Order: sequence, then C-alpha cells, then structure tokens
Amino acid sequence: MSFLKDVIPPAGIVRLLAISNLAKTTAHGILMTISVLYFTRVIGIAPERVGLALTLGAAVGMLSSVPAGRLADVRGPRAVTITMLALLGVAACGYALVSGFVGLVVAAAVVLGFESASHAARGALLAGLLPGAARSHALAHMRSTANIGVALGSVAGGLGLLFDSRAGYMGLLITAGVLYTTAGLAFLRVPSVPATGAGPKEGPSWGVLRDLPYAAVSLVNSVLVMSDAVLVVAMPVWISQQTTAPPFFLTVMLLVNTAVVILFQVRASKGSEDVTGGVRAWRRASLALAACCAIFAASAGQPVWVACALLLVGTLVHVFGEMLHSAGAWSLSYGLAPEGAQGQYQGLFEMSTQLGSMIAPVAVTTVLAAIGGMGLLVWAGVFLVAGMIAAPIARWAQRTRIGPVEASVTAADA
Repeated sequence: MSFLKDVIPPAGIVRLLAISNLAKTTAHGILMTISVLYFTRVIGIAPERVGLALTLGAAVGMLSSVPAGRLADVRGPRAVTITMLALLGVAACGYALVSGFVGLVVAAAVVLGFESASHAARGALLAGLLPGAARSHALAHMRSTANIGVALGSVAGGLGLLFDSRAGYMGLLITAGVLYTTAGLAFLRVPSVPATGAGPKEGPSWGVLRDLPYAAVSLVNSVLVMSDAVLVVAMPVWISQQTTAPPFFLTVMLLVNTAVVILFQVRASKGSEDVTGGVRAWRRASLALAACCAIFAASAGQPVWVACALLLVGTLVHVFGEMLHSAGAWSLSYGLAPEGAQGQYQGLFEMSTQLGSMIAPVAVTTVLAAIGGMGLLVWAGVFLVAGMIAAPIARWAQRTRIGPVEASVTAADA
C-alpha cells in the first residue's frame, strides 16, 4: 500500500495538478509523434527544414518564460496559467494552417512560446498553492503522470500514423489542442492565489534579470538537462554503429526509462525537499549520469548479450540520475527564488531547461561524431563537473538572497 501512495497522487490539489499535467503531456506526446511526418508528408517541407524550423521556433518561444512568469506575479498565477494553456490549445490547432517553412517557424514559435509561458505561470501557481516541502512531492507526482501522458499521446499519435491521411493528422492536432485547453480549465478547481505585485519590496521588479547566482544555478541545470539527449539522441546512433545489440533494443531502453520514472520518481525525490537536499540530489545525479556514460561506452564491441546487458544497466543508472536531477531542480528553483517573484524566477529556470534541451542534440552528436566512444567519456566528465560546482554556486546564491533563506549548504552537504 505504501508503494501505491508513491504512485497514485493524493486527493486534493496534488491530484488536480497531476490530472492537468496528464492532459497536457498527452497532447505533447501526440504532437511529438506526428509533427515531423505531418509537415514532411502532408505539407511537403523537407525533413531537415522541419528540424530547423522547430529549433528556431523553440529558440524564440522560450523567451516568453520570464515575461509570462512576471505577469503571473503581478496579475495572479491562476488566471495567467489558465489563459496561457487555453491559448496554447488554440495555437496547437493552428499547426493545421501551416503551408510552408516560414509559416512553420512562426507557428512553432507561437506554440512553444505559449508552452513556455504556461510552465512559468504554473510554477508561480504551484508556489502559491503549496508550502515549500510539499512542492517537490507534487512535482514528483506530476512528472510521473507526465510519463504516462507522453506514452498515451505517443500511442494515439501512432494509431493516427497508421492511417497516414490529412484528415487523420488534422483530427490529432485538434485533439491535442482540446487537451491543452482541458489542462488549463482543470485549474479552475484549485484555489485562487493572490498576485504578489511587481516583486519583493526590497528588490527590483525584474530582479531575476540581475540575479547572477540564480542564473548560474540555472546554467548548471542546462548542463544536467543535456543528459536526456545521451539516451534519446546518442544511443540510437551508438547502438547501430558501435555495438552488436539489435536496433530495436533502444525501444526496450526507452520503455524501461518510462516505467521506472512512473513507478519511482516520487520515492527518488524524498530527502531533496530543500536547497541542501537539492544540491545533494544534483551531486548524486551527476555521479549516476557520469557512470551511465561509462557503462554505455563499455558496450562497444561486446558480444550481443553482453552489449544488451550493459545497455540495460546503463539505462537504469541513467534514469536514476535523471530522477535525482529533476528532484534537485525543483528544490533549487523554488528554494532560491524570492516568494514574491516566483513566477519570473520559475520562468528563467524553465528557460534554462529548454536551452539545455535545444542545444543537447547537436552537442552530443557532434562530440560523438568527432571522437567516437571517447565522446561518452567526455560527457561523463561534463556531468561530473556540473555536479561538483553545484554546491558552491548554491552557497553563493544563498548568501545573496534577500530575506530569510533555508539552511545553508555546507561543505559536508556537498
């Protein structure tokens, strides 16, 4: 029964947050599954230009995070969250109007802009709804349900791909839009959170733009976020070119990753509810992510069964690091942000996550292409360095906070 408590969100606000996130991530899973094929097969845009358009759209869209977060601080986060998710739903349906490369860039920028904005506003809403220790617990449940949502969306998108028709793609785009809007309307059931004004009275209204320590913590987050690309982007190439494992084994690895997050994210997040725990989680995450890179590298040239075993072990170590990184990110992003300006601070942290996700595919594949298996060891070193510098940067951030802060991160904690 205790295990079920870790998997099923408790009744009340946390369950509503999880249900909203389930609808949102199901929509995301649909778009993730069908978008490239829709724009290449139906609209006729070259695959490489689709990739470029989506990257440009992401680069522009993520700039909305901080302004949307500050708007949530000033106007109240619940109304802004609902509005941004409703607009995201409309924008997702707008993909059906795209007819060429330029239109796709604009549409992607609008969709990803509203998505970034909704994340920032929702971060401020969560801060107002739940006390500090409860936020990590709620976010762990939300991440668990997010994996379920992406899986459901991928299945729905895959069924649509079987028909491979314009009408089928259109129906899925509209479905995604409805789900985004539904995710926003779910927040009508949570209490309203009062606006905090322009920010803390002791600091500037756009304080996050001058907060170098918080920006440094966010950059460490960007580096650790890149670990996702090691599994999703690097492993398909690595398995096919450097190992004797069958290509379909990547599907096994991704299914294991998804299942472990669904079942164990809440449990893995325990003990990281404050800044000190968040730094500890990042240190352990960096060790796990470095270890998984070394294990993946060791799979090269091995017999099939050995290669598969090493890849599976590497996947389990990777997902352990991934869960710890997420848990630490929640604690640090909230614990180092002024309570009166959570929106704009969550906006900057969300931007750092998107920056890492955007850069990672090119960075990971470039290093692997240049030096082969040594590239994985290079990334192991990158993750280790990120984990080592997290503690001194967090201490720097705590020393510069305005008002009371959580217990300081000591050398022993690091």
